Amino acid sequence: MRACRVCIAPAFGFTLIELVVTVAIVAILASGAMPLAQVAAQRVKEQDLRTALRQLRQAIDSYKDAADNGQIEKKADQSGYPPDLRVLAFGVEDIKNPGKRKIYFLRRLPRDPFAPETQKPEETWMTRSYDSPPDNPREGKDVFDIFSRSEAVGLNGIPYRQW
Repeated sequence: MRACRVCIAPAFGFTLIELVVTVAIVAILASGAMPLAQVAAQRVKEQDLRTALRQLRQAIDSYKDAADNGQIEKKADQSGYPPDLRVLAFGVEDIKNPGKRKIYFLRRLPRDPFAPETQKPEETWMTRSYDSPPDNPREGKDVFDIFSRSEAVGLNGIPYRQW
């Protein structure tokens, strides 16, 4: 006598339900990952902003120190702060050096990471002159401080203009 064998052909595809469940799971995971990616991108820009602000403020302070030490020509009615941001990267003449070499305070002028890419780096920053109050900063004949032009608020709840 012969034994009866049952042959079952293997399935080579997915059922419609399996596909729908898989797509739903991927959609749920993607919807959770998108906000995290946006926050991560904003964190990177915020770190770039902190770095640029630190570099610019240190360069402004170094310019002031050089002016106070007599390395940079400073008239009696001037504060000793740079007249604009470009001189920090383009350099100023060292009047103490017989060769009249230039003093450079920055290799290049950093740009505000929240500003449009079409603007020049020096146009991306708002400046505050020495004779303007901190609660009402305005531009003037020198650069005492800088801040972002962005109206956005950081992840810490503080507007970028106040950083």
